[in-house]
Amino acid sequence: MKLITAIIKPFKLDDVRRSLSEIEVNGITVTEVKGFGRQKGHTELYRGAEYIVDFLPKVKIEIVIAEDDVDRVIEAITSSANTNKIGDGKIFVTSIENVIRIRTGETGTDAL
Repeated sequence: MKLITAIIKPFKLDDVRRSLSEIEVNGITVTEVKGFGRQKGHTELYRGAEYIVDFLPKVKIEIVIAEDDVDRVIEAITSSANTNKIGDGKIFVTSIENVIRIRTGETGTDAL
């Protein structure tokens, strides 16, 4: 099993969710986060005063899937979150040792 963690622009969340639904991904966790990478934030003007926004709003999506589905999920996220502009985000793939469904006690891929 793999954990796919994607950091994307907030306005792309609906597009990504729609793409994942089309390939029958049946569970995701979404968290609003802030951060920066190469984008390094930007300067904004508020009531005549200029200030620096260091941390930009992003959305973190987490999905645990079977190893066979990794390429399809990455393709769905990449194609739907891409704007061809800096700050589109990143995808991280991590190995998951085990999953347990609390209600039934199922483990492994049966718990997904």
